[in-house]
Amino acid sequence: MRHRILFFFLAFIGISQFVTSSDVRNKYNFNSDWLLYVGDTPEAKQIRFSDSDWKKVTLPHAFNEDEAFRLSIDELTDTIMWYRKHFRLPGDSKNKKVFVEFEGVRQGADFYINGHHIGLHENGVMAVGFDLTPYIKYGQENVIALRIDNDWNYKERATGTKYQWSNKNFNANYGGIPKNVWLHVTDRLYQTLPLYSNLKTTGVYVYAEDIRVKSQKAVIHAESEIKNEYNRDKQVSYQVELIDRDGTSVKTFGGTQAVVKPGETITLKAASEVDNLHFWSWGYGYLYTVKTSLWVDGRKVDEVATRTGFRKTRFGKGMIWLNDRVIQMKGFAQRTSNEWPGVGMSVPAWLSDYSNHLMVEGNANLVRWMHVTPWKQDIESCDRVGLIQAMQAGDAEKDCEGRQWEQRTELMRDAIIYNRNNPSILFYECGNESISREHMIEMKGIRDLYDPHGGRAIGSREMLDIREAEYGGEMLYINKSAHHPMWAMEYCRDEGLRKYWDDYSYPYHKDGEGSSSYKSTVTNKVQKKVDARVYNRNQDSFTVENIIRWFDYWRERPGTGDRVSSGGVKIIFSDTNTHYRGVENYRRSGVTDAMRIPKDPFFAHQVMWDGWVDTECPRIYIVGHWNYDDTVVKPVYVVSSADKVELFLNGKSLGNGERGYHFLYTFRDIAFVPGKLEAVGYDENGKECCRTQLQTAGKPEQIRLSLIQSPEGWKADGADMVLLQVEVMDKEGNRCPLANDLIHFEVEGPAEWRGGIAQGENNYILSKDLPVECGINRALIRSLTTAGTVRITAKATGLKPAEISFASMPVEVKNGLSDYIPGDELEGRLTRGETPQTPSYKVSKVDVGIVSAIAGANSECAVNSFDDNELSEWRNDGKAGTAWITYQLERAARVDEVCLKLTGWRMRSYPLEIYAGKELIWSGDTDKSLGYVHLDVKPVLTNEITIRLKGTSKEGDAFGQIVEVAVPVANELDLFKAKDGDKTGHELRIVEIEFKENLLE
Repeated sequence: MRHRILFFFLAFIGISQFVTSSDVRNKYNFNSDWLLYVGDTPEAKQIRFSDSDWKKVTLPHAFNEDEAFRLSIDELTDTIMWYRKHFRLPGDSKNKKVFVEFEGVRQGADFYINGHHIGLHENGVMAVGFDLTPYIKYGQENVIALRIDNDWNYKERATGTKYQWSNKNFNANYGGIPKNVWLHVTDRLYQTLPLYSNLKTTGVYVYAEDIRVKSQKAVIHAESEIKNEYNRDKQVSYQVELIDRDGTSVKTFGGTQAVVKPGETITLKAASEVDNLHFWSWGYGYLYTVKTSLWVDGRKVDEVATRTGFRKTRFGKGMIWLNDRVIQMKGFAQRTSNEWPGVGMSVPAWLSDYSNHLMVEGNANLVRWMHVTPWKQDIESCDRVGLIQAMQAGDAEKDCEGRQWEQRTELMRDAIIYNRNNPSILFYECGNESISREHMIEMKGIRDLYDPHGGRAIGSREMLDIREAEYGGEMLYINKSAHHPMWAMEYCRDEGLRKYWDDYSYPYHKDGEGSSSYKSTVTNKVQKKVDARVYNRNQDSFTVENIIRWFDYWRERPGTGDRVSSGGVKIIFSDTNTHYRGVENYRRSGVTDAMRIPKDPFFAHQVMWDGWVDTECPRIYIVGHWNYDDTVVKPVYVVSSADKVELFLNGKSLGNGERGYHFLYTFRDIAFVPGKLEAVGYDENGKECCRTQLQTAGKPEQIRLSLIQSPEGWKADGADMVLLQVEVMDKEGNRCPLANDLIHFEVEGPAEWRGGIAQGENNYILSKDLPVECGINRALIRSLTTAGTVRITAKATGLKPAEISFASMPVEVKNGLSDYIPGDELEGRLTRGETPQTPSYKVSKVDVGIVSAIAGANSECAVNSFDDNELSEWRNDGKAGTAWITYQLERAARVDEVCLKLTGWRMRSYPLEIYAGKELIWSGDTDKSLGYVHLDVKPVLTNEITIRLKGTSKEGDAFGQIVEVAVPVANELDLFKAKDGDKTGHELRIVEIEFKENLLE
């Protein structure tokens, strides 16, 4: 059944967010009033231990947060630390169950309550829960304590096995408790928590079946694992209420009834058809609340609220459908830490929404969290902003065996249970590198056991020939498929600092300069490497490279034949405190910097990605700025999806741009003249469809401050933050793009300055002297637990100063507990509207099928060249006389395009002749590529096409600085990693070939 090429997932989605308070169950914010001590003090587990001199913190809070972006990832401090918290339960909690939920600790932690050791959690990624009930002192003070060891080389105590994902390249080690903690108080007859780690419980599962998108109907299912901890039987009824985003009750329906014996755990279920549903979609974070309740003798004894949405998915024919519409994946491979300078990953929920929604604003539809399962806060955030997710479990760069593989399967199990109700997760990823067929089947079994109705594909990187995988895709190369969808797991690894515009602008950093060393991703050692062109780019070349690399995927989009690419994700979205190669000690591959200030590639992707598959809204963007010395003559680059682009300078036309890579328009040798530079895009009929401009700014005159904060205001809980933006402006209020002034900040009032980032000593982390770069920068300011007004002043030599005031709002915390749940007040964003009911692409090409092939040598393997398997090939025997292959087509056709993936695609150029019957229709040398080459051939009616080598192949890597992380494998068809791959002769080697007819517009 599941081995079919085409299969359907009819799916729900949701977020397990428990009700903050009700008459039957309470969820408390357990983040307040923690105490932190760095070092090992074993006595801290005791209830009467003196901790009065420990540092007071509000969670989430990594003990080494000060090091984020100041130190490189491999230098982040790893040590032992203790966290303690004193708390009292409300008076009505007696005889109730008490559970604590940690969304994650890093790395291994021992947990104590009132001096009792209650458990150990070691994977450093996933949430864990504990039943505190046996040790709680009702009406008295309780003390919870954690001893945490974030050693990079931490090993599982029971087996001595290191966790594969505790890796200094990608998994930033923000140690301690960098995620939220919640306390749950329930009846003794209750719905369990989705915390398999330690508690071994699976919680609530909500999903939809029989989804009819057009008529807005579906059958909504709810299942709750329940447990009876009374000493007598309980006759239980199950009820479900569906509530829309406006708080209106849409439907209430009942489910199964059961008698639950003392100590017994069972599952109750309910289902009902619901009308007038709004389906979750890309950029449409429509979420419902599903309340599941338990009733005994007509009285409600427990209730859980799951914030959720519903959608329909389908995967097959190399494509992905969301709500019956094909969508090509366009997005980013982002580090799971998703970190910020000076605080690491521990940011408030609204700031997660701000960052993740920026991806949607940039027209990304997918974020692939890399290597380890993302934080629950980011998962819920993506639900709200309408951003599709690929959820990893935990891995490094290769498959593994034994206990390390078991650790990966256990983490996948726990992550699926914890996150299976989240609408935005469409993909479960089993490995950052290919895994074996047996391991793929095992992971698929875990998915089928715990999330059989979720509508999510499970796969891994590569999976080019493993049909059990439901999706796949390589790291750098372009894959196509007529079977399971293939999308690139990470592409375009180039780096560029936001500070550097181009070769002609202050601070005059020539493209590629400044790197005397290179940190290898393979050996993890620093090597001498003067050539830094892809690791130290300017914004102009960084933007152009991003355009070129996306073109490879756009060209193979759905609608271009039977075998297509389902897109890809660029590494990364925001600059990250992880593996670096260039001058700075952090990764600068982002389309935004670490403070989420966009670089030019952000706007380039916004132009190219505006559509589900085909471009749906024409856009245009001029790369760079328009403030130069009067002697400058430079190329101007314009990114547009228009059919023609014209450039104007102060109203005078400079002509039409030279079009390349579909989206890139180049205007060469443009002399700078102050004023207005304007680009106008025209459609195929010559009608204007988009327009943009750059204006020359005057000299810097003043500072401007503005504030970005939660829509619900700034909370004085010791964890909330505001984002302060500082700009240098001219007297007319235009930002000065070349300003690099050092700004001095002063803070008055109850706030903690966490600062920003810039190029310089220690990257200016935590400093109150912070330069703008390209006229702008940002800083984070964290609240204290005391509310009040904060005043920020900003001064710089020669500039008019600025001042801004804002106030924090009090948050009630009583006995270490609060009813305020960060994130609950944030609404789903409906930016893009509901899924359109129109086709997402127009068929532009059709394939002419191949019936059979004969060849000069190895004819029995000729089928490998058209078998839809990019790990197989046909090759001759290396002799000139046998370097040919002839294909019989399924019908006579005027083929006008031949699409080829040739072995050694990045290394080798093949001199080819192509014949239709006996007529020559193409002759030349193929381009080197990161996947497929397209040859426009003379259209001649034929049912037979021959490919013939006409000389010796030319060798030499055309992508020398595009480096894979994985260890070389002998049978790699790209030849870049293969032993003796550079040895050629008269080899003709074809991985896949397609013959196409382009359709008239």
